[in-house]
Amino acid sequence: MNYKFFPHTEEDRKQMLEKSGVSSLDELYADVPEAIRFKGDYDLPEAKSEIELREYLHALTQLDAPLTVFAGAGCYDHYAPSIVQNLIERSEFLTSYTPYQAEISQGTLHYIFEYQSMMAELTGMDISNASLYDGATATAEAVMMAFSAAKKATKVLVSETLDPKTRRVVDTYAHFHGIDIVSIAQKDGVTDRDDLQQKLAEGGVAGVVVQAPNYYGIIEDFTGMADAIHEQKALFIINSVAADLAVLKTPGEWGADIAVGEGQSLGIPMSFGGPGIGYMCCTEKLIRKMPGRIVGMTKDSRGQRAFVLTLQAREQHIRRQKATSNICSNQSLMALYVTIYLSVMGKQGLREAAELSYSGAHELYDKLIATGYFKPRFDQPFFNEFCLTYDGDVDKLQQECAEWGYMAGVKIDEHTIMFAVTEQRTPDEIDDLVDSIIEINTQA
Repeated sequence: MNYKFFPHTEEDRKQMLEKSGVSSLDELYADVPEAIRFKGDYDLPEAKSEIELREYLHALTQLDAPLTVFAGAGCYDHYAPSIVQNLIERSEFLTSYTPYQAEISQGTLHYIFEYQSMMAELTGMDISNASLYDGATATAEAVMMAFSAAKKATKVLVSETLDPKTRRVVDTYAHFHGIDIVSIAQKDGVTDRDDLQQKLAEGGVAGVVVQAPNYYGIIEDFTGMADAIHEQKALFIINSVAADLAVLKTPGEWGADIAVGEGQSLGIPMSFGGPGIGYMCCTEKLIRKMPGRIVGMTKDSRGQRAFVLTLQAREQHIRRQKATSNICSNQSLMALYVTIYLSVMGKQGLREAAELSYSGAHELYDKLIATGYFKPRFDQPFFNEFCLTYDGDVDKLQQECAEWGYMAGVKIDEHTIMFAVTEQRTPDEIDDLVDSIIEINTQA
């Protein structure tokens, strides 16, 4: 058999066992209890030829029924120009690793620098890092930044309108760093200002986390919130869907100290849930607290423009509890994807995509209400995502819509369903979804 790698030979195994101070693999795994050891035969298929393997994999792809997506909750079906996929598939991008040697990594460092510049402009903030794993970990890292920047405060307030998936990641990070996460109540789908003021007045707050648009798709008004938070010497953290910032007020305009969120909405395919990209931007005074990489532009000895990793040494991420963060990697390929997408779309393209998403969502909202099967869940402004109350069986409705070829929203609770619309959804698709729902309820 031709291997694309060299498997271990018997001599290799013997040398490794000797180095480990044991004489056999059984002795190496002696500490593993017999009761949990697997003693059966592995259920592995027979070897296949290339043609057989291709046919088998093609058959597997046919098991996935493609659905027209009217769901979001953090992952959105946006369009990306074909040039994006073609460019990122170049071998130098797909196979590149880490740009520690700046002299041979100028291309990678250059596009990361451009990514940082674009994300800083999109969020209205001073500084961007080179990206993080996803929006949830970026938010958790922002909480740790607030905790690190505070002198004695140990509490971080988190609005109940934050995506529950993100909240669980925040809770996990906080638990192991001694940070006390306190919820801010929601009222009619938005952050309760009275509850926020009360919890701020109690003192000991390092930061406050809100989301815009929030988990329910509602556009919250944060007027005056930054002043109230800063009066208590706390940091204001806003989690946003990146694409929505093309038309909505930016975190910088709201007076945020840290802007974080998921960048998947910037053209990255849904791909059954990943990969995405976490963005993080902040004010200049917090740059030394920021996790991950930062790429800077300088001049080399010949006076030519050059790009380098700056301000942070790798050791800053590997000093365990003393580290700014233990994240020393970034979603570089996805950062390149976002960079090309933003370059190709431009400001006008981003705005048009956002406006189409907005108008499509409001059209679907009105038509679903008109069916008589849905009622508004919240009386609040929304962007491209909204919640409706459905008196019937939400699970059954979604299952039957899937049989019609539609992913009909995300179930929020027993009688609440959240729909999302992007610029990919056409008026005909919106009408067909509504007709399908009417037909399903008529037959019930």
